[in-house]
Amino acid sequence: MKVLMLNGSPHEKGCTYTALAEVAGELNQADIETEIMHVGGGTVHGCMGCGACGKLGKCIYSDDKVNEAVEKMRQSDGLIVGSPVHYASAGGAITSFLDRFFYSGSSAAAHKPGAAVASARRAGTTATLDQLNKYFMITQMPVVSSQYWNMVHGQCPEDVKKDEEGMQIMRVLGRNMAWMLKSIEAGKAAGVTLPETEEKKRTNFIR
Repeated sequence: MKVLMLNGSPHEKGCTYTALAEVAGELNQADIETEIMHVGGGTVHGCMGCGACGKLGKCIYSDDKVNEAVEKMRQSDGLIVGSPVHYASAGGAITSFLDRFFYSGSSAAAHKPGAAVASARRAGTTATLDQLNKYFMITQMPVVSSQYWNMVHGQCPEDVKKDEEGMQIMRVLGRNMAWMLKSIEAGKAAGVTLPETEEKKRTNFIR
């Protein structure tokens, strides 16, 4: 089993990475492979709403990592998204990234457990988590929780490591993700199939 972890921070080895690495440590101890993919360090296109991905099977933009991440997601069993807090919300790069990742690749993530992690110096974490969790909830992904909201605090990685409660939350998140993945695997082995899906109905309120 494998969990894909998206680091949406501009800083590849900053506070968000420190939190994700703590989660990864617990998953690895449970014999679950992890990959931390840095996606917040370069230019990321915003979604244009062109609908081309519905015909091409991938996003029309190919000069960033969105299509690569979708393919990695197809080979993964769970997803964790980490973001710093910018103005009480997720960073602009990871927001643009996830808009396109889920619009073009939702089938790769559906019914796989997902979790969000927020990193802040001081505040804005719960608003950021609320934003990130919505991507999972619209994609039929079970949302994995911890013993408190999935957040860490600090100005730099050294500060984050001193956030004892935050680090513990990350470890519990890792163990909870491992438990859910293994429970799903056991269910599949016992013959439990994915929920029946229906063709989506779209109701416009202006007629």
